[in-house]
Amino acid sequence: MLALYACAALFGEVQYRAAKAGDTTPAYNVVNPDARYQPPSAAHWLGTDNLGRDVGLRLVQGARIAFHVGIVTSLIAIPLGVLLGLLGGYFGGRVDSVVVWLCATVASMPGLLFILAISLVVGQGLAGIYLGIGLTTWVGTCRTIRAETMKHRDRAYVKAARVLGYSHARIMFRHILPNVAHIILIQFSIRFPSAVSTEVFISFLGIGVQGEPSWGIMINNARLRLWQGVWWEMTFTTLAIFMLVLSFNHLADWLRDRLDPALRTER
Repeated sequence: MLALYACAALFGEVQYRAAKAGDTTPAYNVVNPDARYQPPSAAHWLGTDNLGRDVGLRLVQGARIAFHVGIVTSLIAIPLGVLLGLLGGYFGGRVDSVVVWLCATVASMPGLLFILAISLVVGQGLAGIYLGIGLTTWVGTCRTIRAETMKHRDRAYVKAARVLGYSHARIMFRHILPNVAHIILIQFSIRFPSAVSTEVFISFLGIGVQGEPSWGIMINNARLRLWQGVWWEMTFTTLAIFMLVLSFNHLADWLRDRLDPALRTER
């Protein structure tokens, strides 16, 4: 299922780049008044919306945006959380106190309001969403990595590295980090759908993606026409979000079962 989503996102990226390079209107944004509100058919497998645009093609673009948000925000949040978690867990003392204070401060802020504030400052569009989600969702990763690092810092291999005169940076990144890398993979699989869901909600409010068919924008448009019996846009968009989140949840469980040392020991 995730491979299907990845292929759809890749196809959407190619389609988007080709239209942008050729300075033409992409197929998913072509307005056709004669094809408005068409239900699923051979011509339009998932139907059309209020402007006659193909819902299937727009869902593919929504997958492209979802993967952009999930990957880019993870590249911001996970390195930040891992770095702070390693520093706090390894050094302890005042460094750990600062890390704990940062975590508590960010966690105490209303996450959605903070994301909206950053998006409004940076401007509407994906850049604001990237920064807003990336800078507010690192706390969970930081706390998990910090706890694991505190368990590893007193183990024999770390003590041996200190005796050999290795630097703190080398011990953290060459010795401890590989032993907690499985947590990073699990955290990625957990936060990816969370970031996508947040982007959908922000776009639903009209603050996120502009001019592109984000799933949030599609849901916002479709909700106004449900009472008219136009069910397909809302149904297929919701189903696409549900299946993506479900697939990543299964991936997170699978990674935890395969990579968590405690579970491997039990087996």
